[in-house]
Amino acid sequence: MTFAEDASQLRTGNVPRAMPTWRNLAIGAPRLAGVHGIAAALRRNARDPQRPLALLGLT
Repeated sequence: MTFAEDASQLRTGNVPRAMPTWRNLAIGAPRLAGVHGIAAALRRNARDPQRPLALLGLT
């Protein structure tokens, strides 16, 4: 329930299909970097906008 998928109101076009892709990226990238606490990593990434970019090698 980290992403509150059940409360999502995105139901038209390609958005419902794209959202799981973004969720899987948000969960998979920290996991590939060796992070074990995914929820804590997501909170840390939310506080610092540069951290997710660095995790993906985009900085």
